[in-house]
This record gives sequence, structure tokens and C-alpha cells, in this order.
Amino acid sequence: MISAGTSEEVTIAVLVPCFNEAATIAGVVADFSRVLPAATVYVFDNMSTDDTAEVARSAGAVVVRAMRRGKGSVVRKMFSEVEADIYLMVDGDGTYEAEVAAAMVDRLRSDVLDMVVGARVPSDRDGREYPSGHAMGNKFFSQLYSAMFDSAIGDAFSGYRAMSRRFVKSFPATTSGFDIETELLAHASELKLEFCEIPARYYSRPDGSESKLGTYTDGIKILWSALRLFRDVHPKRFFGFGAVLLTLAALILGVPVIEEFIETGLVLRLPTALLAVALQLIAFLLLTCGFIISSVRQVSREQRRLAYLAVSMLRPISSSEVRQGSNPDQLVSGVGHEGLAAPDALGESR
Repeated sequence: MISAGTSEEVTIAVLVPCFNEAATIAGVVADFSRVLPAATVYVFDNMSTDDTAEVARSAGAVVVRAMRRGKGSVVRKMFSEVEADIYLMVDGDGTYEAEVAAAMVDRLRSDVLDMVVGARVPSDRDGREYPSGHAMGNKFFSQLYSAMFDSAIGDAFSGYRAMSRRFVKSFPATTSGFDIETELLAHASELKLEFCEIPARYYSRPDGSESKLGTYTDGIKILWSALRLFRDVHPKRFFGFGAVLLTLAALILGVPVIEEFIETGLVLRLPTALLAVALQLIAFLLLTCGFIISSVRQVSREQRRLAYLAVSMLRPISSSEVRQGSNPDQLVSGVGHEGLAAPDALGESR
């Protein structure tokens, strides 16, 4: 385990998943070290082929190698290995506004939330920061997720999030790619955890930095992951929807056959009748699967809820502390790296 330090106050870990971000990672480490000076910045290098690890280490971050490819795999390792009271996750591409980090931590504590999402707001209108394809996809998926998971969200794919220890340590992290943000939202929805969004300026990538997100390839993967998570979180709705569609198809095919039988006493279209019966039987099977899987998921949900409750709750900020402003020194105490356990086994430290 990697510890962000221990104290009577709150410890914050800034988690930065990275793959080939040598051009931006030094600035990210410097910015968040400045905004949250008592926090520990961890860079999880996902087998980069450039100098990301060396640059991050030189900038003062704790560097850990994540050998299993994919952002979801890196997040799974980050959440399991790092110990802290508050986790601030941000991409290493230098596109997120560091100055809002303290406000996100403030909001997490003052409102006793489990997650605060930095909702991206382009810093200007030239379109460079947010490609039109990504913007349209994000808007579509955000509305889709809001409907699927009963959670209003404006920026479903933001990589900028502050999370409580309870949230992180109860998160299963089953996905391996960019769809990890989808699973974070599904986790909050399934356990009925409270979260909010805070606007955060979004900047363009500097020269030499390239996006790893494919508009269409990753979009298809994310949609597939969303359907899978919807099936897991709401199995009765998922299988019930399929049962309704098959029932409608069975009625469309079967009603004319029944009318002919009433008029003539004969089944003139036997194959159509058999198909209608088969579709209705499959519909009943889907409905039965939905109820069975829902019962199984309820047990799993209760176990995860117990795991969530087993983690001690963070002391909220008083109203007077909030009025004093977003001073990071009032939120976290000084932390060192004496809690870094077995660095040779986990990765490379400073």
C-alpha cells in the first residue's frame, strides 16, 4: 500500500494516470502541488514509451508503474494501492484547471458528498480545446447516462474528480479503458451516493501532446460498457425492455393468425404462429431472468453498501471554515512519504 501520510487532519492524494504525457506532466505536478501544497501527487505511469516517469519524478511526484494497459486498469491500481482521506483524480494532459481543486475538496467536505466532478468549460470559443465530435458525444452520453442511471450529470466523461475514501474503497473497477468514468457514475447511482459538479476551465493540449481517445472506436466501447452497466445496475429494466419489444413483435405476428383462426377455424400461417409463440416464450424468459438477476444484484449491492459503510466517514468542514475560503493548508496537514510501502514492488518513488 502507498500512504499519503498520517495526521490528525485530512490527507489528500492527487492521482494522475498517465500514458506518454512527458510534454505536460511536469506542469500538472507543479500546478497541483502549488494549489494543494500539503497533498501528495502520485503519477501512475501506464508503461509510457517516452520520458513521462522521469519527468514526473523530477517534478516531485511519487511515480508508480502500472503494467496492465488501459485507464480503467490504472484507476483500479490507484484506488487499491493509495491510502488517503480524499482522492483527487486528474488526467495528466494539462487540460484541467488546477485552481478549482481546493474548491472541489471544500465542497466534498462541506456538503458531505462522495464525489465532486469538475465539469469541463472550454476556456475560449475557438473549438480547439473540445473537438466537436467529442463535445457531441459527451452531450449525448451525459443525457443517456442521466436517464439510464437516474443521476443528473452534465459531463459524464470528465477525468477531474474529487472522491471520498468511502467511495474509492467500495468501488469495484471492472472496466479497463476510458469507460471507467461510466462505471464511477454507475457506482454512485447503484449505492445512491451523493455527488455534484463544479465548473472547471478546460484548456487545449500543448504542442507535442496528443489525445489517446478515439472518437468512434472508444465511443462504441463506451456505449457497450454503458449497456453492460445498465444491465447490472437495473436488470429488471434492461431485460424488461427486451421482453416488451418481443411481446410487441409476437402480437404483431400473432394477432392476424388468431383473427384468421376465429374466422375460418384454420391456422393458415403455421410458421408465423410458431414464430409468434417462440417470441413470446423468449419474452417470458427474459422477464424471468430480469427478476432473478435483480435478486442476485440486490445481495451484491448490500455487500458493497456494507463495504462502503465500513470505511470511516470524513469529518465535514464547519460553516465557519468554509467562509474562511479555500485555503488548502486549512484542509490538509503536512504529509511526508514515510508511508510509502515496498516501493520496489509497487513502482518507483521520488
